[in-house]
Amino acid sequence: MRLVVRPSGPLSGVVPISGAKNSVLKIMAASTLASGRFTLRNVPAIADVTWTGELLTEMGMTVRHDGDVLTIDSPPDLIPEAPYELVERMRASIVVLGPLLARFGRARVALPGGDDFGPRPIDMHLRALEALGAEFTTAHGYIEGRADRLLGTRILLDFPSVGATENALMAAVLAKGTTNIDNAAREPEIADLAACLNRMGAQIIGAGTSTIAIEGVEELVPVEHTIVPDRIEAATYLAAVGVAGGEITVAGARPDHMTMLVQKLGEMGMRISPDPDGLWAMRSKRLRSVDVSTLPYPGLATDYKPFLVVLLAFADGVGIVTENLFSGRFRYVDELVRMGADIRTESHHAVVRGLDRLSGAPVRAPDIRAGAALAIAGLGAEGETIVAGGEHIDRGYERFVDKLRAIGADIERLED
Repeated sequence: MRLVVRPSGPLSGVVPISGAKNSVLKIMAASTLASGRFTLRNVPAIADVTWTGELLTEMGMTVRHDGDVLTIDSPPDLIPEAPYELVERMRASIVVLGPLLARFGRARVALPGGDDFGPRPIDMHLRALEALGAEFTTAHGYIEGRADRLLGTRILLDFPSVGATENALMAAVLAKGTTNIDNAAREPEIADLAACLNRMGAQIIGAGTSTIAIEGVEELVPVEHTIVPDRIEAATYLAAVGVAGGEITVAGARPDHMTMLVQKLGEMGMRISPDPDGLWAMRSKRLRSVDVSTLPYPGLATDYKPFLVVLLAFADGVGIVTENLFSGRFRYVDELVRMGADIRTESHHAVVRGLDRLSGAPVRAPDIRAGAALAIAGLGAEGETIVAGGEHIDRGYERFVDKLRAIGADIERLED
């Protein structure tokens, strides 16, 4: 799938935000912790949800997605295995390891694939689960885990890894005794997962802070839960108005989940304020360059960075972007340079010198957010920008093209 983008703006209107991809995938994994029917609301129709549904189906569950409602029927017995064909598509599937071990005492999960932005070792996940009493062997591309009964313990994460925090959290809820996770990730999606687990009968205190305490329980029950809005999707449409100009309302966005980003965009000259419906945003004059550093939440998320790099490519001045979290996350910069952007990268820094306009060119999306950012860049480029690899965008965005067209963007989707 390709996207064709032409110069656009000023944008105007209301763009609705879907449920958070990074929340729903983990809550779908949590459904393996109990038998019965789960009903999840505000679930986006995106490829990653479909694939996670296929993974749960492979384990023996029944999954239905109707509108924004996802129902999962979980039988008393599951096949605690995540096969390679499904796991290779996305790394997030590793989070079934903790819940499967907690409930069934065994799990077999293929080593993960997913986005193309360098290695993200899962050692931290395994160390956290080993602290709870699990034992692992790795052979033939699979991790096999066993545990008679997980036992509560203190887990100190080397780094506030979101995935490791989630895996440890979902394992600890059925462990015997108390578990404390220190240096835990603090993302809103973790607080959402914990809220769902507590509704299921778990006893978790402190999710959303750097110390999470979990008192293990004997069993959990299925629940209904509404997924929090996707702050990365909201950031995408804020970037669109930043490039194309205009005034939009990002309906459903949670300003309290995006404080640092809103502050940074304000420094650049955008006007953003909370609105009864979400966030109101306006860009009337050329943006100013700023320096940007990614940090664990509540710092600026790595997922925001491609959008900030695009905004800096059009801003007045020079901005330095520092990636502190992942290697290989500047791979889309070569594509922006093809569009005429003045960007130099060295190790985990990028120096972006802003220009008045970019020039439309054929480019390729390397991952979900970078793909969306390249399309946004096309709104401010002369001529046509054709973004190949649009299937990456489908992994994380519901009706991406329709939502942009509704606020005045000149963009269309071409199926290959």
